[in-house]
Amino acid sequence: MNTSLNWLNRYLDRPVTVDEAEHALTHAGFPLESREPRGGDWFMDVEITSNRGDCLCHVGLAREVAASTGRMLLTPEVPQTPGSGRVGDVLRLENRVPEACPRFTARVVRGVKVGPSPKWLVDLLEAVGQRSINNVVDVTNWLNFEMGHPAHVFDLAKLRGGALVVRWAHDGEKLRTLDGKERTLRSDELVVADAERATSLAGVIGGGESEVGAGTQDVVLEVATWDPLAVRRAARRHGVRTDASYRFERGVCAHNLERASARAMAMLVELAGGTPCEGVLIEGRELAAAREVALRPERARAIIGVDIDDAEQERLLSAHGVSVVRGGGALACTIPAHRLDLEREIDLIEEIARTKGLDAITVRDRVGVRVHKPQDSERAMREMARVLTGMGFYEAITFSFVTGQQAGPFLAAGMRAVSVDEERRKGAPTLRPSVIPSLLACRRANQDARTSAPGGVRLYETSAVFAEKDDDTRTSMERRVLAMLMDVPGEGRKRSVEDRQRGLRIMRGAIDEVVRAMAGEAARVEVVVGDASASYESGASARIELVGANGSRSTIGGFGLVSGALLKSSDLETPVVVAELDLDALVAMYPPKGVARELPQFPGIERDLSLVVDEGVAWSRIEGVLSAESVALMEGWSFVGTFRGAQVGEGKKSVTLRLSFRDPSRTLRHEEVDPQVGSIMGRMERELGATLRA
Repeated sequence: MNTSLNWLNRYLDRPVTVDEAEHALTHAGFPLESREPRGGDWFMDVEITSNRGDCLCHVGLAREVAASTGRMLLTPEVPQTPGSGRVGDVLRLENRVPEACPRFTARVVRGVKVGPSPKWLVDLLEAVGQRSINNVVDVTNWLNFEMGHPAHVFDLAKLRGGALVVRWAHDGEKLRTLDGKERTLRSDELVVADAERATSLAGVIGGGESEVGAGTQDVVLEVATWDPLAVRRAARRHGVRTDASYRFERGVCAHNLERASARAMAMLVELAGGTPCEGVLIEGRELAAAREVALRPERARAIIGVDIDDAEQERLLSAHGVSVVRGGGALACTIPAHRLDLEREIDLIEEIARTKGLDAITVRDRVGVRVHKPQDSERAMREMARVLTGMGFYEAITFSFVTGQQAGPFLAAGMRAVSVDEERRKGAPTLRPSVIPSLLACRRANQDARTSAPGGVRLYETSAVFAEKDDDTRTSMERRVLAMLMDVPGEGRKRSVEDRQRGLRIMRGAIDEVVRAMAGEAARVEVVVGDASASYESGASARIELVGANGSRSTIGGFGLVSGALLKSSDLETPVVVAELDLDALVAMYPPKGVARELPQFPGIERDLSLVVDEGVAWSRIEGVLSAESVALMEGWSFVGTFRGAQVGEGKKSVTLRLSFRDPSRTLRHEEVDPQVGSIMGRMERELGATLRA
């Protein structure tokens, strides 16, 4: 920020030299980019961080100097200016967008005489690199550099309908701005309009149609605050950078608008004459209550590493306008309205440290480090990576933006894509609702590079995905997922039905391994067949459900064969299987519960059953039958394979499972498990209509 030393000293009870100012500001976190003498003044270019919009003015910087040097801040006075007539009789104010314009104030001064500014004001403005325009406009620039509140003046006679209306622009609406350019507006840009047309691009630049000139007699003084994102978007789109937009983009306090407006009006009357109308028009939201943050002095001492007693901490915070009340073991701190950056206890601790002086913090020769065990979430991510890489998956790191066409097939019902209006993102402006499109693009890059791997290319990525509700609320959704992609095994470009089935089984096995690594051997995963998304081949996709010990179910994702249409649009030659799982749900299950068993002392017996069942009978139903029946000496079961063909009949399949039996006290004989096998087969016949394949 361009700063004048003489102007800065107006707000201190004792003036500082340029060296003192530089030392105080630098140690407070505001280093000087440069300084140079200008007549009897010093010009200082002060570097201000983006979160300290309150310091983009001389009062704000004077407050920092006062806090660092023990001086007293002299706040600007607001003289009472008598008026005549009510402001509401000559001007109507309407704020249609309080969500984007939290507070808008307007005052009217009649009978002004526009002319040159007095020398003292011209000198102050020139000291910070501002060119004097006239006494009316100079007041708005003076207020901006003094209190950090950008202001604007309209010629009342040029406002059609005697109204100011704060609204969104109409698509294609035209506005000639103060720089003489005619601009075409969009519906996401804020304007201040009269009863018929836009008169300024809100928070960025005024309009030429309502400009104050030599013949102006009655003026409207606007002091407002705007949504930072709306101002930044409009300023970048139109390529306009003004002192006003620079401040609004960083946040301007709404609580001090009326005081700033009253001070500017008093200065306007002093310099340009005229009579103000009584009162002020105010439209917008209710002002938010002051934030209160509890500060633990012991915590502050531990973080800073310096023994600063409670009274000293209170004094250092009070120097910044923070109201402190002692109570119990904490300090109750009320944050001043202009400090938009103070939200948490750690913010207050930082204020104490930098005001005390970072040079007061001892720098030790050795740093004491206490090593903690890794967090469970980090251990889970490492274990997941170990399991996946062990199965031949390579980790991919891809970009979070895709095209709208890529995002479309992966949007859940009732959701829509989130896009950004950014010049650099024209080609791919959409935040991805799934990681799968990115992995498909990565697979395409490997294909173009003729990269291959035994068993086919396998990729995985953990990342966030985004979407929003397709309704008026536009509620945003962000979640973390684990996405996997693998080639369907086989030779050449074509894949048989058996190859595709094998690919699905391999992916199902990979999912099982990941879940077991997170939750342990007791974790049960069930596949619910169904078209989970338009991105999958019809009939070749399923939901993944996690079954709890109490029978509860939760969907943690889905997997399937990528559809032919999506393969074609991705320009992939090889069919691929993909899966996407809820990463947070997986990590939450970690660490797995271990199970220890004694090694068996006697051999067991295994029996294979090949059941002929209807095509629609899922493995989970077969497992359900086995789980429901308590069979003596049976240790467990496992899936062996599935066969389809003319031998088993149309609409049928043969599912082979392996039953394991063992007696812990002796060696079993085969005839001893025949009754158990027969009992299981009987239940399969009754509940599933199964027959034993010959």
